[in-house]
Amino acid sequence: MDPVIIVGAGPVGLTLALALARQEVPSVVLDEGPGKDEQRLARTAVLREDTAALIGRLTGFPVAETGFRWSGWRSMRRKQVMREITFGEDDPALLHLPQHVLTAALREAIGTERLVRVAAESRLDSLEQEAAGVTAHTRGPKGTWWRGSYLVGCDGPRSTVRKLQDIRFPGRTAVERHAVAALRTELPWPGEALLHRTPPWRTSGPPVSEVTARPLADDVWRMDWLLPPGKDLVTPDLLVARVRETLAGWSGGTTPPYELLDTGVHTVHHRLARRWRAGRVFLAGDSAHLLGALGTQGLDEGLRDADNLAWKLALAWHHGPHEALLDSYQVERRAIVAARLRAADQALPLLRGGGLRSAVPGAARGHDALLTDGHLGRGPLGAPGAHTYSPLAPPHAESAVEVDTAPGAAISDVRVTAEDGSSVALRDRLGRGALLVLLIAPGTVVWDRKHWVTAGIMPRLAAAVTALPHRAELLVAESYPGAAAHTVLLIRPDGHLVTAFGGVRPADLYEAAEAALGGPRTTAEAPASKS
Repeated sequence: MDPVIIVGAGPVGLTLALALARQEVPSVVLDEGPGKDEQRLARTAVLREDTAALIGRLTGFPVAETGFRWSGWRSMRRKQVMREITFGEDDPALLHLPQHVLTAALREAIGTERLVRVAAESRLDSLEQEAAGVTAHTRGPKGTWWRGSYLVGCDGPRSTVRKLQDIRFPGRTAVERHAVAALRTELPWPGEALLHRTPPWRTSGPPVSEVTARPLADDVWRMDWLLPPGKDLVTPDLLVARVRETLAGWSGGTTPPYELLDTGVHTVHHRLARRWRAGRVFLAGDSAHLLGALGTQGLDEGLRDADNLAWKLALAWHHGPHEALLDSYQVERRAIVAARLRAADQALPLLRGGGLRSAVPGAARGHDALLTDGHLGRGPLGAPGAHTYSPLAPPHAESAVEVDTAPGAAISDVRVTAEDGSSVALRDRLGRGALLVLLIAPGTVVWDRKHWVTAGIMPRLAAAVTALPHRAELLVAESYPGAAAHTVLLIRPDGHLVTAFGGVRPADLYEAAEAALGGPRTTAEAPASKS
């Protein structure tokens, strides 16, 4: 079976390659660059808990220790503090780290991965597909033809893959522009992020309407100034003036010592590809969607694209076409990104329009709440979406019960006992291509596994798991949020809940597992295994 061709060696493409390799699927990554990444401290990646765990599983890189979590959040309007939030272990902040650090960790992991080949200085210029696979041609010093089973375009906003497949990419250009600087300094709020709207000082050029300061590791801060509409040039002198005046405004009128490390202009576009699949060709990351206004983070969504697509491609690669399963990638992921884009587009006129709307009593606090949600990964602007209307959702069963995780949403991370008797985090069992069946059985932790594995409902559940239409792993947990004793949870390989049952119901469990794989396969879709 031919490898999967991945066009683009950014974080999304590299993550997809590693995720496929963990499921024994080979891939070729076409990298149009030299195989290295420029170090830019002003370009940061923002990861939620589950995407940080995904990177940790794939790379072994201590993402949580390397990145930085804010200790608090503070928002101000003029001289008034509008909101203060303190983060803790039960409510951690998002993880922030320079994007080049993330990419370097992915490249290092790929360097020892036998199933991934990276072809540097290979720029795609044509592709053809037929029923049995995809053929791609690259130009460059080592230009050649490549043969693949599937092809995934992770090649960014100007995606060649998308253009070659004639897929429209409608949306809006330059929704927002920000001047960006990374600097090492001390601010009066160490470790806390600050969003300051309409600060009372005037800077060089137009007055500043919004500035954000985000702490990173090693006393580095990323600062973003919202620029007025238009294409006015941001000169180095203007940016330095804004740095000095902003720091002085926050430090009692005197600019503290600082070291300017990186600068740039970040332009936010909002676009959404019409299709994310064209036969054996898929789009992921910035080639499929662009978002990022009001604090929302596009890279995190791109990593979710890779996680969603990897197990579906792996199943099709090993066991032959699963058309409904592959189609579900576009349906699930596009719906979530579209909802976030709609939320941002609806909020933008309220937050940036000014006029009478901004004079309505309580408007300032409402606007602050929207911005806070976007920056902290909460609410419609920032929270990760759920596959609420997924085509992989099982039919309703009388034995189905509710837990605190809605069907289609990402599971909560709890400690579980694996089949070998080891105690691990639930997220550590994801990404292996297997369905997970989790039994909630309070009290089992005090017993040796050999005693409870043959007691009560366990033998019946183990037999039901063995009979499922796809490989599955049986796990046991002391508890799960909102789940009663003897609740059985069925979880997808990418960590989204399929459904939960009250007790062992083999027929319902089988039907739900079959639905999660795209439904019963037709005779035409059932060739012999390719693994």
